[in-house]
Amino acid sequence: MKVATPEQIGRMDTEAITKIGIPGIVLMENAALKVVEEIVKSVGNLKEKKAVVLAGKGNNGGDAFAVARHLHNIGAKVLVFITSKKSEIKNDAEINLKIIERINIETVEIISENEVLKFKEELEACDVIIDGIFGTGFKGQISGIIDEVVEFVNSSSKYVVAIDIPSGVNGETGKVLGRCIKAHKTITFSYPKIGLLINPGCEYTGELVIADIGIPKIISDAVNMETTLIDESHVSGIIPERCRESSKGNYGRVLIVSGSTGMTGSGCLCAKAALRSGSGLVYLGVPSSLRDIYGTQLVEPIVIPLEDKGKGYLSKESINEIIKEMERMDAAAIGPGVSSRQDISDLMGELIISATIPLVLDADALNAVSKDVGVLRKSKVPVIVTPHPGEMSRLTGISIADIQKDRIKHARDFSGKYNVITVLKGAKTIIATPDGRIYINPTGNPGMSTAGTGDVLTGIITGFLGQGFASEDAAAAGVFLHGLAGDIAAAKKGEYGLIAGDLIDELPHAINKILQKKG
Repeated sequence: MKVATPEQIGRMDTEAITKIGIPGIVLMENAALKVVEEIVKSVGNLKEKKAVVLAGKGNNGGDAFAVARHLHNIGAKVLVFITSKKSEIKNDAEINLKIIERINIETVEIISENEVLKFKEELEACDVIIDGIFGTGFKGQISGIIDEVVEFVNSSSKYVVAIDIPSGVNGETGKVLGRCIKAHKTITFSYPKIGLLINPGCEYTGELVIADIGIPKIISDAVNMETTLIDESHVSGIIPERCRESSKGNYGRVLIVSGSTGMTGSGCLCAKAALRSGSGLVYLGVPSSLRDIYGTQLVEPIVIPLEDKGKGYLSKESINEIIKEMERMDAAAIGPGVSSRQDISDLMGELIISATIPLVLDADALNAVSKDVGVLRKSKVPVIVTPHPGEMSRLTGISIADIQKDRIKHARDFSGKYNVITVLKGAKTIIATPDGRIYINPTGNPGMSTAGTGDVLTGIITGFLGQGFASEDAAAAGVFLHGLAGDIAAAKKGEYGLIAGDLIDELPHAINKILQKKG
């Protein structure tokens, strides 16, 4: 599903009005009808129930006035609080304000402490609160009387519906600088906005509903939306059904270069995940002195001992062996559990430059690359990097805090600078391509915050690469299914105590769920 910026949505609205000739008040009416429909779904029959509507002075307020009218028409007791003077309301919003006043819906300008106290009293007796203070173009921080209003809304126990976006969320970045309406449901129009999908904005959104308000397709198709929300439909278009006539040779050979003393579990998880993602053959290249450990843990993957001189970790002596093994593979993952020694840094550089198959770099491979990030530009093959925020900080020299403030920007910048696909892990994992496109992943849960889940993700992505998926498809499908497997596992076991192996067990079920969408 395409995701828009507030500026793009504004442009679509303007062109629908000026080029196509749809009056703005018609779009406002369509929006209001969708919001009321969703309120009824959540709250039920509104006859004789009390609705408090908050309206600002812009178009979001105009939507709120229209919502108030329709709620009134279906029998709700409606009270509208306006967070500005009525004289400041213009254009289509003013038309809708005058309409509700003519049908005797009570409106209150909430511009002093007296009105704030009245608002607080009315909240105690209402059944639903509708937020139409600020729209998707809001930037900055809520202050003054409106800040008090938001505090009272959030401290109430009432059901809250936000029109287009919770007031206080930056629609472009998801930033929340102060207090913000915390909604149970948000009805946004035409396309989801970036700020509704990423932290912290998504924490205030509640259930997100995308409502079509009648923007003609000819208008939206002309807008270059570079951000995509990965969904089941998107992933079902990537994952093919299997041919009846096939063998393991049809589904790729992948190599996972992994392991050091005390870190053998990473490679085992990665290899098992690659197999569960559908790989035909999975080879695990490990330090030869640790081979027996892997042999006792693994049955299906093929363990390849790599010369380590008995040290328990890989080094430059392994380069030629690894390159030779890579020549007969379709994709390779490098990094899980290989340690952070200087020898690994030297090894990584050689492998990145010499590789002739797509690569996934994770964990210690990224820590090694951080000492000479420019080596990524020397790769002749597609490279996917999968850093968590700490690894991203080491790769870029930017603090974790600053990376987390604008994950999309930093992922996009890194991909463009080094010609790689960046999978910036975390809540709402971000995938960035070298040409600036962004994918946002909605799946996953806090139970996945446990050791080894990153190794599982690397295995899934590598498995898909080995099956011939394009790099960005492998990354998008891998991240979505990784999170979906985690969600399936959490639904069965809860988030506490979830372990990486649970994701591997549920991965076939996640893939099967997607395949059933093909219809």
